[in-house]
Amino acid sequence: MMHIHILGICGTFMGGLALLAREQGYEVSGSDAGVYPPMSTQLEQAGIQLHEGYTVDALEPAPDLVVIGNALSRGNAVVEYVLDRNLPYTSGPQFLSEHVLNDRWVLAVAGTHGKTTTASMLAHILDQCGLAPGFLIGGVAEDFGISARLGKAPFFVVEADEYDTAFFDKRSKFVHYKPRTLIVNNLEFDHADIFDDLAAIQKQFHHLVRIVPSNGLIIHPPSIAAIDEMLAMGCWTPTETFSADGSADWQCHSASPAYDRLGITIKQQPSGSLQWQQAGKHNANNALVAIAAARHAGVPVAEAIKALCEFKGVKRRMELRGEVNAIRVFDDFAHHPTAIDTTLKGAKQCLRDAGRLLAVLEPRSNTMRMGIHKATLANSLQDADQVFLLTPNDIDWSLDEVVSALAGKAKSFKTIDDLLAAVLAEAKPNDDIVVMSNGAFGSIHERLLKGLVQ
Repeated sequence: MMHIHILGICGTFMGGLALLAREQGYEVSGSDAGVYPPMSTQLEQAGIQLHEGYTVDALEPAPDLVVIGNALSRGNAVVEYVLDRNLPYTSGPQFLSEHVLNDRWVLAVAGTHGKTTTASMLAHILDQCGLAPGFLIGGVAEDFGISARLGKAPFFVVEADEYDTAFFDKRSKFVHYKPRTLIVNNLEFDHADIFDDLAAIQKQFHHLVRIVPSNGLIIHPPSIAAIDEMLAMGCWTPTETFSADGSADWQCHSASPAYDRLGITIKQQPSGSLQWQQAGKHNANNALVAIAAARHAGVPVAEAIKALCEFKGVKRRMELRGEVNAIRVFDDFAHHPTAIDTTLKGAKQCLRDAGRLLAVLEPRSNTMRMGIHKATLANSLQDADQVFLLTPNDIDWSLDEVVSALAGKAKSFKTIDDLLAAVLAEAKPNDDIVVMSNGAFGSIHERLLKGLVQ
């Protein structure tokens, strides 16, 4: 039995990869600087041995292959050990390509945001229609309870991330996936720690477009300059467009402000109606493109719509964590201004009578802490009635600029304790509190729910 050891195993992608490898029958072990639930629990239940910290004893005796995550770099003791002893190594995306995706019909979901939700919708549609797809998603879909599985050939849904592959491969992860069906949800500047500008990201996306076959399909929103410019570099694959609020091949109209009842059209022809548990224009767009991608894989539109009627959502994507004294606490992964804006617009449409929207944000991503989005952050928070900002210790700019721009409805705090106390003092019955962060945020969701009881 082949033994692989994964460095950085508790990350969402690498943890999912470990589960796929174990399902294939490989002996799998791994190391990470932080071994903690829920990923550690999933891995241990799968019979995967975990090592806390990056120590060389985890590689003795030597595994057959070391899979190195992109969080590790030169200077790390285990990386140096692998190189010095000439141990066989590869990246996570390369391992996925060679050991899982080979001979599969890959449906890849790319874009600056919306990847996890769209990929979850697409996997759910294929599953409900009896196709038993494999998938690797950067979150836990409520319908599956897991983030990865092998499934049955031929279909495999993958969240296609533009972040770099590994210290020895600076291409974006998604160029390894060789999709037949490609979704490009959007394309904006992000990941300022590895990309110099938007043009650098467009170049990577075009590398992906270059490998989609001529009998494949690329689905994207219309009239997005960054996408149009990227496709103008060369496109050899048929394309379709989607839009919840404009002219496109795939369109919808909403029977409610919350976008929870949708009429769907294809090339101006009515094709069915969707009434579901999700809300917001961004989710309407996600639904449209998931249905379009599923049709490319052979799923009738009516069957895809029927499947989405039962779609439960994704953890940390407007996930209701609890309700106390008629105050609801939601958890959302939004950390880019566009995602923050669409999240709050969707939440605003679902407020109850006399309710207010309280936004709680931790600007945690590398790009946000570097100040790349400081000019657009305030505007993205305008739909909230009150805004509570945590100031990270390592932020390179002052959040006072955002507080000032929001004209009296925003406050910033140095500590989670102070922020928590302010939110608890402000919240009233029928309010919705939306907590936004791409990290754990000091378990603030549980602390809010506990504090609201008192």
